[in-house]
Amino acid sequence: QVQLVESGGGLVQPGGSLRLSCAASGLTFSNYAMSWYRQAPGKERELVAAITSAGGITNYADSVKGRFTISRDNAKNMVYLQMNSLKRADTAVYYCKAARLVPVRRYWGQGTQVTVSS
Repeated sequence: QVQLVESGGGLVQPGGSLRLSCAASGLTFSNYAMSWYRQAPGKERELVAAITSAGGITNYADSVKGRFTISRDNAKNMVYLQMNSLKRADTAVYYCKAARLVPVRRYWGQGTQVTVSS
């Protein structure tokens, strides 16, 4: 049974930092590209950052470039999202996703709330 468990969310002031973690189990982690999505109230879920299975290539939404960093540790089956210079607009539920193409597989975590407010 595949499980993705996010942690690290919470309440932070504008300009602050948070580090999200996603622990994966039940899958061969190194075979999966990993990504972080977020969904704010009343909005569609959007891609925040992604990283290839070996960690060599990363991709970011324009809105978070230069502020967020995605990384992974294949030995620990973990993926991280370091979020700096947080803005109120970053408030959302953040989800971890694992995906592979051959065969097609996609798994989602349950999400962790990030609230940026003074």
